[in-house]
Amino acid sequence: MTRSFVNIINEWDIVAARQLCREFAKELGFGIVDQARITTAVSELARNIFLYANQGIIIVEKIEKDGSVGLIIIAEDHGPGIGNLAKAMEDGYSTSGGLGAGLPGVKRLMDDFSIDSEVGKGTVIKTAKWLR
Repeated sequence: MTRSFVNIINEWDIVAARQLCREFAKELGFGIVDQARITTAVSELARNIFLYANQGIIIVEKIEKDGSVGLIIIAEDHGPGIGNLAKAMEDGYSTSGGLGAGLPGVKRLMDDFSIDSEVGKGTVIKTAKWLR
């Protein structure tokens, strides 16, 4: 498996994205703890797509850099975008009444994290985990 994706349209797709990424991580040789971290991050990203953008896509891909192997997860949507990225990256901030662990939590769980969001156009979040 080098690349796969799940379209996020309904709540069941969040489960499908979690399962896909867990299997992908397992195949690459990630241990149980890192599989759980990856699965938790993907769950949050997919849930955000479903809640805020209504639909989007989760892409998981094998990556290699300087002899290291990992996986990259891309969460992409064409939703309303994030008006205040700095605020969205603060712990405890939530617009949905949740715990507000969302994006900061994803950033902590993964090794690399980048976000590009434009109001009215959508959001692309790229996050990676490297095999130790």
